[in-house]
Amino acid sequence: MTIELTREDRTQAIASIERYFRENMEEKIGNVAAGGLLGFFLEEIGPAIYNKAVADVQEKLQARISELDFEVHEDEFTYWRKFDKARKGR
Repeated sequence: MTIELTREDRTQAIASIERYFRENMEEKIGNVAAGGLLGFFLEEIGPAIYNKAVADVQEKLQARISELDFEVHEDEFTYWRKFDKARKGR
């Protein structure tokens, strides 16, 4: 699966890469090179990050699903219980 960014996100990511190089590296990086580096990261590292995010969501959903029984559980066959309690109280 290819990870695609919107045009706006891609533009912001490239600007961020350029700024990172300006502030932290001895060499500047141009717009085209930053775009190439972003493409490499998305293709090479992006799937690992994506898969981790999916696994995290699955874990959270599984925990939520396990709580669902407690939140929506209804006791079964309760009709006669209310009559039995009323009779015992007499």
